[in-house]
Amino acid sequence: MARAIVLRLLTMAPKTRAQLSEALRKRDVPEAAADAVLDRFSELGLINDEAFAEAWVDSRHHGRGLAKRALAAELRHRGVDNDTVKEAVERLDSDQEAETARRLVDRKLASTRSLDPQTRTRRLAGMLARKGYSSGLAYRVIREALDEEGIELEGDGFP
Repeated sequence: MARAIVLRLLTMAPKTRAQLSEALRKRDVPEAAADAVLDRFSELGLINDEAFAEAWVDSRHHGRGLAKRALAAELRHRGVDNDTVKEAVERLDSDQEAETARRLVDRKLASTRSLDPQTRTRRLAGMLARKGYSSGLAYRVIREALDEEGIELEGDGFP
């Protein structure tokens, strides 16, 4: 029964060992049977948290523009251990992260043109913060984007 449950779950989408373990627990599968099935599937390479974490980081960073901090939180939420999380998110370098933040800001700039610079800055910073970017990186990218439009922020320009 445990094997059938795990196979069905893995055919829908990749899962972490912790997610599969939780699914088996919810279905009242005895812990010894669950561990035996999960161990065997891990041996066969069907459960691989490292590969899951790498694929998750690539997919969510490039697809949704999430920063390292947000990606790490999502992986931890899915039961990936801290060492694996750290290893997966460290594959993204700071230049990649800054470039993605810039792309997100560029995409949103046009819809904020009718607003004053302070409001634009606040909205753009909020969008980047929700995606896990640090405030320092966010404001640097926003300042560069507004400078290119010929908009100079008063003082620091930060709300």
